[in-house]
Amino acid sequence: MATKRDYYETLGVPKNASEEEIKKAYRKLAMKHHPDRNQGDAATAAEGKFKDAKEAYEMLSDAQKRAAYDQFGHAGVDPNMRAGAGPGAEGFGGFSEAFGDIFGEMFGQGRGGAQARGAGGRKVYRGNDLSYAMEITLEEAAFGKESQIRIPTWENCDTCQGSGAKPGTKPITCTTCGGQGAVNMRQGFFSVQQTCPQCRGTGKIIPEPCTTCLGQGKVKKQKTLEIKIPAGIDDNMRIRSTGNGEPGTNGGPPGDLYIEIRLHKHDIFERDEDDLHCTVPISFTTAALGGEIDVPTLAGKASIDIPDGTQAGKQFRLRGKGIKGVRSSQPGDLYCHIAIETPVKLTEHQRKLLKEFDESLKKGGAKHSPTEESWTDRLKNFFNV
Repeated sequence: MATKRDYYETLGVPKNASEEEIKKAYRKLAMKHHPDRNQGDAATAAEGKFKDAKEAYEMLSDAQKRAAYDQFGHAGVDPNMRAGAGPGAEGFGGFSEAFGDIFGEMFGQGRGGAQARGAGGRKVYRGNDLSYAMEITLEEAAFGKESQIRIPTWENCDTCQGSGAKPGTKPITCTTCGGQGAVNMRQGFFSVQQTCPQCRGTGKIIPEPCTTCLGQGKVKKQKTLEIKIPAGIDDNMRIRSTGNGEPGTNGGPPGDLYIEIRLHKHDIFERDEDDLHCTVPISFTTAALGGEIDVPTLAGKASIDIPDGTQAGKQFRLRGKGIKGVRSSQPGDLYCHIAIETPVKLTEHQRKLLKEFDESLKKGGAKHSPTEESWTDRLKNFFNV
């Protein structure tokens, strides 16, 4: 049989830790390893760690059980090895309190947070967050913009005035939870409060639902929002629109709307954080003789000097011609990558001129083609010629 891990080691606290330190450590582990926060292959391992942390806190949060554990180890708190340690054992009040607080924080239902007591003792719940994918151009991302989006929303039903009941009728108090919206479920040593399965947390039952909203008390509509896109925003960043998510339950606050930015592919530029990159084609005559060329930037044209003898792949950096990110103090740079274009569809006269030019280069020796000469030497070494 596998040896149990030390409870203090499981929670990552010293043996002289205070109650508050133990509670804080458990809250952190429970939120990290809760099954709802872990999916796929990690779920099984997380579930085991979650159960270990829960067991450790269950024991160390109770003064009597902690004292027994400190003196006798696991044998001192094992119900199979101690008399009188059954399901009715006392000392679980602190555990139940922290248990409720922790899961309230996880799902937006903590005390003072999204779950609270409403009228008649009913619990109110914060609405779910929503997401909206928004595609923008590189220019809009660089300089910012104001835009309008249409999103689905829920509004009170005009027919029943939001009650969910057919006009002329009223909701009645749920007999399962007594209007509290929650019921206590006993699981082993402790009691867990859960949403009432009969009324789904509303505390009310609707015998005759409204035919317009089918008892929901709200109907789905569309609304238009004004969204401000900040200058410098990048792909996959999010903008939060507070209060524009789904409405809460029993009068709870609404969730938030998150606008997820998708950057549309640009015809010329590629963005790398705050820097921009572009490929600039030039003729081999310009590459050989040099000259001044115009290159595009997001703010207009800029000029760069091409030195004579420029090779393909040469990179020119234009400082400050990139994008100033939302968290940056200075704009990035623009990198122009030179691509030498080979002429096509030559006339016979042009071909003749090129051949004559090639012959003149060969007579000049390796000084006209240093890269080719170096390549030839490397090939000779490779083949041991």
